Amino acid sequence: MRRSCLCTLLVFLIAGQITNANNEDPNDPNEMLQIKLGADVKDPNDLKKLLQLKWDAIICVLQKKDIDQKAKEKQFNKIITPIFDLPLMAKLALGSKHWPKSNLPQREKYTQLFTERLKSSYWETIKLYKDEKVLFKPAVQNKKNKKTVYIPVELISKDDKTTILYKFRKVDLPQVNWKIYDVEIQGVSILLTYRSQFNDILRSGTINDLLSRLEQPLTR
Repeated sequence: MRRSCLCTLLVFLIAGQITNANNEDPNDPNEMLQIKLGADVKDPNDLKKLLQLKWDAIICVLQKKDIDQKAKEKQFNKIITPIFDLPLMAKLALGSKHWPKSNLPQREKYTQLFTERLKSSYWETIKLYKDEKVLFKPAVQNKKNKKTVYIPVELISKDDKTTILYKFRKVDLPQVNWKIYDVEIQGVSILLTYRSQFNDILRSGTINDLLSRLEQPLTR
């Protein structure tokens, strides 16, 4: 059966039941997009075009015949790393309940392992791309937080349609003004999925137990 690569993004998280989690970050990753409450964004950075360019670059890498999968993955990481706010995603996934309980070495190790897991999983997912049509819709400003912008995307295959929501937040960095801090697939947040799984581990374990789990090879 043909699978939509971005739809399976949910699978690459951590295997397990999705449970409810507290909304505890300033840019709530569980907030559902409601177009009628927002306004089309005419952002000077043109986030929609940025996403399209990133996607085109990834497809070019996937279609290369003269390099192996390891080299493709390396190029893929160079494309996606600048657009994702990986340290923030790591912090939000752990959540305000557990982040303060970790010390600096634990936070650094956790952020490294989380980033490696996220990028590796994303690569394993994106390799499933089979020429599905990708429709990028206009950016939408979050009226509750002017520093947050959503880009709705539809992935259309012969058999189904998958809705994706990229969530950007404004950051104060030279030359890079917007970064992705969460992605929703069919209304389900990556961050809340991770947080739910981490909460399950930390309910009876420690931060070091979580680190040990993240050090284990990704299950394909």
